Amino acid sequence: MPDEHSRLVEIWRRAVDATHDFLALEHRDEIESQLASDYLPQVDLHVADRGGVPVGFAGVSGPNLEMFFVDAYQCGQGIGTAVLSFVIAERGVTTVDVNEQNAQAVEFYRRRGFTHVGRSELDDQGGPYPILHMALRGEDADPEPVESRNV
Repeated sequence: MPDEHSRLVEIWRRAVDATHDFLALEHRDEIESQLASDYLPQVDLHVADRGGVPVGFAGVSGPNLEMFFVDAYQCGQGIGTAVLSFVIAERGVTTVDVNEQNAQAVEFYRRRGFTHVGRSELDDQGGPYPILHMALRGEDADPEPVESRNV
Protein backbone atom coordinates (compact mmCIF):
# COMPACT_ATOMS: atom_id res chain seq x y z
CA MET A 1 0.00 0.00 0.00
CA PRO A 2 2.99 2.43 -0.07
CA ASP A 3 1.72 3.73 -3.43
CA GLU A 4 -1.37 5.03 -1.58
CA HIS A 5 0.63 6.74 1.15
CA SER A 6 0.61 10.13 -0.59
CA ARG A 7 -3.21 10.03 -0.78
CA LEU A 8 -3.39 9.02 2.89
CA VAL A 9 -1.14 11.95 3.82
CA GLU A 10 -3.58 14.26 1.98
CA ILE A 11 -6.48 12.78 3.97
CA TRP A 12 -4.50 13.17 7.20
CA ARG A 13 -3.70 16.81 6.42
CA ARG A 14 -7.31 17.77 5.67
CA ALA A 15 -8.57 15.92 8.75
CA VAL A 16 -5.96 17.51 11.01
CA ASP A 17 -6.56 20.98 9.58
CA ALA A 18 -10.30 20.54 10.28
CA THR A 19 -10.03 19.11 13.81
CA HIS A 20 -6.63 19.90 15.36
CA ASP A 21 -6.72 23.69 15.74
CA PHE A 22 -4.70 23.24 18.94
CA LEU A 23 -1.71 21.77 17.06
CA ALA A 24 1.13 24.21 16.40
CA LEU A 25 1.92 24.53 12.70
CA GLU A 26 5.53 23.44 13.16
CA HIS A 27 4.38 20.26 14.96
CA ARG A 28 1.81 19.55 12.25
CA ASP A 29 4.42 20.01 9.52
CA GLU A 30 6.92 17.81 11.37
CA ILE A 31 4.40 14.99 11.75
CA GLU A 32 3.31 15.34 8.13
CA SER A 33 6.91 15.09 6.92
CA GLN A 34 7.29 11.75 8.74
CA LEU A 35 3.86 10.26 8.13
CA ALA A 36 4.50 8.33 4.90
CA SER A 37 8.07 7.28 5.66
CA ASP A 38 7.97 6.59 9.40
CA TYR A 39 4.45 6.25 10.80
CA LEU A 40 2.32 4.57 8.12
CA PRO A 41 4.74 1.64 7.59
CA GLN A 42 4.65 0.86 11.34
CA VAL A 43 0.93 0.01 11.48
CA ASP A 44 -1.51 -2.39 9.90
CA LEU A 45 -3.40 -0.02 7.60
CA HIS A 46 -7.11 -0.28 6.77
CA VAL A 47 -8.32 2.09 4.06
CA ALA A 48 -11.92 3.12 3.41
CA ASP A 49 -12.69 3.66 -0.27
CA ARG A 50 -15.56 5.34 -2.10
CA GLY A 51 -15.62 4.64 -5.80
CA GLY A 52 -12.08 3.32 -5.61
CA VAL A 53 -10.77 6.51 -3.99
CA PRO A 54 -9.42 6.43 -0.41
CA VAL A 55 -11.56 8.58 1.92
CA GLY A 56 -10.27 7.50 5.33
CA PHE A 57 -7.91 5.15 7.07
CA ALA A 58 -7.07 3.46 10.34
CA GLY A 59 -3.68 2.27 11.54
CA VAL A 60 -3.72 -0.60 14.01
CA SER A 61 -1.00 -2.12 16.16
CA GLY A 62 -2.13 -5.01 18.33
CA PRO A 63 -5.26 -3.96 20.19
CA ASN A 64 -4.52 -0.25 19.81
CA LEU A 65 -5.95 2.09 17.21
CA GLU A 66 -2.80 4.12 16.53
CA MET A 67 -4.22 6.49 13.91
CA PHE A 68 -7.66 7.14 12.52
CA PHE A 69 -8.54 9.83 10.00
CA VAL A 70 -11.44 10.52 7.65
CA ASP A 71 -11.17 13.05 4.86
CA ALA A 72 -12.70 16.31 6.12
CA TYR A 73 -14.75 16.45 2.92
CA GLN A 74 -16.35 13.10 3.78
CA CYS A 75 -17.17 13.56 7.48
CA GLY A 76 -20.67 12.81 8.71
CA GLN A 77 -21.33 10.11 6.12
CA GLY A 78 -20.73 7.04 8.31
CA ILE A 79 -17.21 6.30 7.06
CA GLY A 80 -15.60 6.66 10.49
CA THR A 81 -18.18 4.47 12.16
CA ALA A 82 -17.79 1.79 9.48
CA VAL A 83 -13.98 1.75 9.71
CA LEU A 84 -14.01 1.73 13.51
CA SER A 85 -16.55 -1.10 13.57
CA PHE A 86 -14.36 -3.08 11.15
CA VAL A 87 -11.13 -2.71 13.14
CA ILE A 88 -12.92 -3.59 16.38
CA ALA A 89 -14.57 -6.69 14.91
CA GLU A 90 -11.82 -7.88 12.57
CA ARG A 91 -8.59 -6.61 14.14
CA GLY A 92 -9.50 -6.76 17.83
CA VAL A 93 -9.07 -3.06 18.57
CA THR A 94 -9.94 -2.28 22.19
CA THR A 95 -7.91 0.85 22.97
CA VAL A 96 -7.21 4.27 21.50
CA ASP A 97 -5.23 7.31 22.56
CA VAL A 98 -6.80 10.60 21.52
CA ASN A 99 -5.78 14.22 21.89
CA GLU A 100 -7.72 15.63 24.82
CA GLN A 101 -8.15 18.92 22.93
CA ASN A 102 -9.87 17.13 20.04
CA ALA A 103 -13.33 17.17 21.63
CA GLN A 104 -14.97 15.95 18.42
CA ALA A 105 -12.85 12.77 18.41
CA VAL A 106 -13.27 12.18 22.14
CA GLU A 107 -17.05 12.34 21.73
CA PHE A 108 -16.93 10.10 18.63
CA TYR A 109 -15.17 7.36 20.62
CA ARG A 110 -17.44 7.80 23.66
CA ARG A 111 -20.55 7.37 21.53
CA ARG A 112 -19.09 4.11 20.23
CA GLY A 113 -18.42 2.54 23.62
CA PHE A 114 -14.97 3.81 24.58
CA THR A 115 -14.40 5.25 28.04
CA HIS A 116 -11.63 7.33 29.55
CA VAL A 117 -9.22 5.07 31.45
CA GLY A 118 -6.16 7.30 31.79
CA ARG A 119 -4.41 10.50 30.77
CA SER A 120 -0.91 11.60 29.85
CA GLU A 121 0.11 15.24 30.06
CA LEU A 122 2.30 15.01 26.93
CA ASP A 123 1.88 13.24 23.61
CA ASP A 124 4.16 10.39 22.47
CA GLN A 125 6.67 12.84 21.00
CA GLY A 126 6.82 14.85 24.24
CA GLY A 127 4.66 17.64 22.82
CA PRO A 128 2.33 19.76 24.96
CA TYR A 129 -0.78 17.91 23.82
CA PRO A 130 -2.48 15.91 26.60
CA ILE A 131 -3.60 12.45 25.58
CA LEU A 132 -6.68 10.62 26.84
CA HIS A 133 -6.31 6.85 26.97
CA MET A 134 -9.62 5.23 26.09
CA ALA A 135 -10.77 1.62 26.08
CA LEU A 136 -13.85 -0.28 25.06
CA ARG A 137 -15.78 -0.86 28.24
CA GLY A 138 -15.68 -4.48 29.40
CA GLU A 139 -16.24 -6.48 32.53
CA ASP A 140 -12.59 -6.28 33.53
CA ALA A 141 -12.15 -2.54 32.84
CA ASP A 142 -10.82 -0.38 35.65
CA PRO A 143 -13.67 1.93 36.72
CA GLU A 144 -11.34 4.75 37.77
CA PRO A 145 -9.15 6.62 35.26
CA VAL A 146 -5.46 6.82 36.03
CA GLU A 147 -3.10 9.55 34.97
CA SER A 148 0.44 9.05 33.76
CA ARG A 149 3.11 11.54 32.84
CA ASN A 150 6.56 11.53 31.38
CA VAL A 151 9.35 11.86 33.94
